[in-house]
Amino acid sequence: MTSLLILPRRTINIKSNGGIFTGKGLSRVQFARRNVSAKCVPVQKLDLEGHGLSGMWGCWRSVHRGFFGGGHGGTKQNMTLEDIAKGIREREYKRIVVMAGAGISTPSGIPDFRSPGSGLYDNLQQYNLPYAEAIFEINYFNHNPKPFFALAKELYPGNYRPNLAHYFIRLLHDKGQLLRMYTQNIDGLERNSCFFSLPVAGIPAVKLVEAHGTFATATCTVCRREYQGEDLRSDIMEGTVPHCSQCKGVIKPDVVFFGEELPQHFFLYLTDFPIADLLIVMGTSLEVEPFASLSSAVRGSVSRLLINRDLVGPFAWGSSRYSDVAELGDVVSGVRKLADTLGWMPELEALMCDESQKKLLILEQNLKSQLGHSQDKSL
Repeated sequence: MTSLLILPRRTINIKSNGGIFTGKGLSRVQFARRNVSAKCVPVQKLDLEGHGLSGMWGCWRSVHRGFFGGGHGGTKQNMTLEDIAKGIREREYKRIVVMAGAGISTPSGIPDFRSPGSGLYDNLQQYNLPYAEAIFEINYFNHNPKPFFALAKELYPGNYRPNLAHYFIRLLHDKGQLLRMYTQNIDGLERNSCFFSLPVAGIPAVKLVEAHGTFATATCTVCRREYQGEDLRSDIMEGTVPHCSQCKGVIKPDVVFFGEELPQHFFLYLTDFPIADLLIVMGTSLEVEPFASLSSAVRGSVSRLLINRDLVGPFAWGSSRYSDVAELGDVVSGVRKLADTLGWMPELEALMCDESQKKLLILEQNLKSQLGHSQDKSL
């Protein structure tokens, strides 16, 4: 028999050639044949354009729904943002999971990928790519890494600062209510320490799952020697492709490309989502699998709060629950409204101020250390 993940879309058609289609406008997903008893199977994950991320994921749709729950809440009264805030403030929610995408970083000045006209995919003509997504495809990178590193110079950590949305998630952690943050972002703004002295929100690594990888570490594509992201900074800022000091192979940041496996810690979702008591989804189109399907992986009784420009995923498919709440519009404005409702804005502003002062102090100390080192060399 066949064991596979069926992504939560409206229409599923199983094809005789060993693939499935996940509904109108979505692309073919490869799957492996396994015994019914197998818990997970290797599959090829595709975005809407047909480019894949491979890894271990899921079970059957029936197991997914039966275990995690779902559907409507019957005649119960719909929840509001005030209800969510009350639950957080009174600590009814102690195991909060946050899912975040590029929309939380665009207010920091980082362009997202898919916004018409302003997204990265609409502004890559200068790199002479066969198609926009090729810049994040591993096969194309192996053939020509220069376009990716040209883009990396713009995206590299240290060019941008975290905003109120990042610090709100940090405050959830400080209050002991953040179970885990799952982010699609590769900008490192959530991290406790992305690169030494650079502005980050300060969420500890143990609380953070970077589903699509990170610039903080890197690996040689030939000998697999590991590097710190800071080791690549000078090459990237100078517009050159970094090469391994050992074998001269190309060093690639540990960003997950289409066609690569997801990082192992992504699969913490298997234990996190069944015990989560609140899911907050912010700043994501929920279009790239398997990240997108996580929004349906919490139990049916668990409240889900969407802070986003548009309705997406299960909030838009007509499969929402009575306990789902959507705060639509600018993401930072939505987070600010939630913080105001919680009465947390004074704490949040103080946290942002304290972190900015700490970063300035570290930068000053680094400059003094570098000047002292230079003077010692000149003596």
